[in-house]
Amino acid sequence: MSRTIKDYVTLALKGMAMGAADVVPGVSGGTIAFIVGIYDELINSIKSINAHSLKLLFTGKIPSFWKAINGNFLFSILLGIGISVFSLAELITWLLVTHPIMVWAFFFGLVLASTWFVSKDIKEWNVKTVASFIVGAAVAYYITVATPTETPSNLLFIFLCGVIAICAMILPGISGSFILVLLGKYFYIMDAVKGLKLEVLFVFAAGALIGITSFSRVLSFALARFRNSTLALLTGFMLGSLNKVWPWKEKIMTSGGFELEKNILPNAYLAEAIVLAIIGFFLVYFLEKLSQKK
Repeated sequence: MSRTIKDYVTLALKGMAMGAADVVPGVSGGTIAFIVGIYDELINSIKSINAHSLKLLFTGKIPSFWKAINGNFLFSILLGIGISVFSLAELITWLLVTHPIMVWAFFFGLVLASTWFVSKDIKEWNVKTVASFIVGAAVAYYITVATPTETPSNLLFIFLCGVIAICAMILPGISGSFILVLLGKYFYIMDAVKGLKLEVLFVFAAGALIGITSFSRVLSFALARFRNSTLALLTGFMLGSLNKVWPWKEKIMTSGGFELEKNILPNAYLAEAIVLAIIGFFLVYFLEKLSQKK
């Protein structure tokens, strides 16, 4: 695919949007990839990092390796994600503490709209697609209400966190950041990002690399062979995840000493939250219409 410099700048901006979403525990970068129309290419490009392409790399055939993995595309996306994560990690965590209702309302509108638009790509609703949709919604909902656990901070466990979290990050509706919350390592990794703790970041990134290159093959196969059922499953993931991005919450303590958030009825900033949710919804609508024009 021939692309101009402007196209690659646009891809980097889409990567930044994915990175911003991945920082928020409850919103998936995969959802953003779906919204901005790069999901299939992203999965297939990651899948192309395999034994054949790595052989090209290790035998010095760098241009052939770069072409085989769609390198310009992946570099642009990863550059955007990296810029966003390292520049927005502190801002997003600050906003979640100081203006949580506003942040969650905006993302609620985004996820709700993306659920609708992804469901429109399902060509046929039958027993299989309905069952996939229900399973996806149930799994995502269960993940959002699961109780976090206390876990070790050794490098082997950080590596496993990278493997697990990255698989969730590329699934629309299931947030890798929230998986880190459940694993008890969200703030640990965020502190490593803000403090540039290179050892922790390197081990986490190594786990993420192995996880994403392995899992992308499964996703690519599923989208190619069972597209309707897979899209129904992903739509269910997004719908089920709405429980996590509901703007109004109260904090409760579990018997194990963990702090959880429980959804409550709107009790503050209702008008502002509705406006932000509508902005989020129509932002997705605008991007969808823009991608259809292209």
